[in-house]
Amino acid sequence: MMNWSKCPAVESVPGRLGGAWVFTNTRVPVSALFGNLAEGVTVNEFLDWFHGVEEWHVREVLEHVVSGLDASVRHESTV
Repeated sequence: MMNWSKCPAVESVPGRLGGAWVFTNTRVPVSALFGNLAEGVTVNEFLDWFHGVEEWHVREVLEHVVSGLDASVRHESTV
C-alpha cells in the first residue's frame, strides 16, 4: 500500500472527493492519472485535459510510485 502522505504533489482533504488522494490544489484524483495512462493517454494529453495539474505533479507522483516499488523489492529480497 502506497503512503501518499509522503508525496508533496498530492493531498487528501476530508470533504473533497470523499478524502480521495488528489493532485495538490485540484479536485483531480491521482487515480485519474493511472486510469488514463492505462488507456494509452500520454502525459501531455492528461495535462491538457486536467487543468490545474502541472507536469511537476505528475513527475512527483510517478517518482513516488517507482520509489515505493523499489522499496518493496529491497524489502522482499531481505526477507
